[in-house]
Amino acid sequence: MDLGVLLPSLIPSLQSVYVLVSYFVYLAVAGELLPGKVYVLVSYFVYLAVAGELLPGKVIRGVVLSDGSQLRYRCNGLFALTLLVAILGISAKLGIVSPLVVADRGLELLSATFIFCVLVTLVLYISGRSSSDKTSSLKPHVSGNLVHDWWFGIQLNPQFLSIDLKFFFVRAGMMGWLLINLSILAKSVQDDSLSQSMILYQIFCALYILDYFVHEEYMTSTWDIIAERLGFMLVFGDLLWIPFTFSIQACNCVFDNEPVHRNFILLSSWHGWWLLHNKVQLTVPAIVANCFVFLIGYMVFRGANKQKHIFKKNPKTPIWGKPPVVVGGKLLASGYWGIARHCNYLGDLMLALSFSLPCGISSPVPYFYPIYLLILLIWRERRDEVRCAEKYKEIWAEYLRLVPYRILPYVY
Repeated sequence: MDLGVLLPSLIPSLQSVYVLVSYFVYLAVAGELLPGKVYVLVSYFVYLAVAGELLPGKVIRGVVLSDGSQLRYRCNGLFALTLLVAILGISAKLGIVSPLVVADRGLELLSATFIFCVLVTLVLYISGRSSSDKTSSLKPHVSGNLVHDWWFGIQLNPQFLSIDLKFFFVRAGMMGWLLINLSILAKSVQDDSLSQSMILYQIFCALYILDYFVHEEYMTSTWDIIAERLGFMLVFGDLLWIPFTFSIQACNCVFDNEPVHRNFILLSSWHGWWLLHNKVQLTVPAIVANCFVFLIGYMVFRGANKQKHIFKKNPKTPIWGKPPVVVGGKLLASGYWGIARHCNYLGDLMLALSFSLPCGISSPVPYFYPIYLLILLIWRERRDEVRCAEKYKEIWAEYLRLVPYRILPYVY
């Protein structure tokens, strides 16, 4: 281990100290005004902010932006996630934190997260409108339409205390998804309702999330990071949509007859988790088929994203043992990207389906995520292709000729 690299990374940065001090000041001022669910949410964000600054990790340079600049990303998400799960596990063992806090108060946390998303994006809108920065990351893009600018964002990579908010929010959403699942798992064990379906679902999701953090640097070359501005669409998608709807396979609206505190709205008493309240018996062939869908989806999804990331770093790297076919010196038409223009979306859809299949076919509720994702990705690939046609012009036309299929070969 290189101590020359490790030791500097362990020294708290001024920004992380500011975040921590601000947190304690916030708690002192908020005091009696905020319910427990907000403390949970704020504590989670503060941990991620401090851990992101303090924990050692590989520092990655982002893609070159239009002004020639490159952002730096500290990819220590796997370390931060492992440490967080360990801290929560020990705290639960000591009785400091209940492992059921999310499973029992999921709707409350969802509402608090939604309010946070709205407030954050309003601040982003106001700060973006008032910015005079000329760099690619912070240059304001104002259309004049308030709703459009709030929804899609004004700045590409806004920061808070040197923390890249876009990268931070994606990390928060992915970790939050795992924490929700672990809380559901703890509740199923407590209720003695742990089933094969729950185990299968938990394994698939955990592998997917852990794989994301193992390959966290690949996120730095995705469309969200390099092209999408940070507005309500991304903030809501990262902080609320990913953790809460990606776990909907375990969710069902079941009325809890236990009394609730009178200060909570009636909806707060509606909570439950699909696989906790619905017994699904899977046959051996069904389990094997489910595993097959997951493995094929993972192979396509991870393989396609890896090829794209490597190509952007070194366009001459062989793809599947052969020199890459490159259109106009810019567009990769080899490997998965020679099969379909958005082959990674196919892998993503198969993974989403594999998360829902453990729930059987008795209800459409667990299939909300893959259905939603299908609609989203079709809308997104069409929007992306319009941008690419404008950007690459005749190069794009040649690429369409070489790779005629959008997502699924011979079908779409």
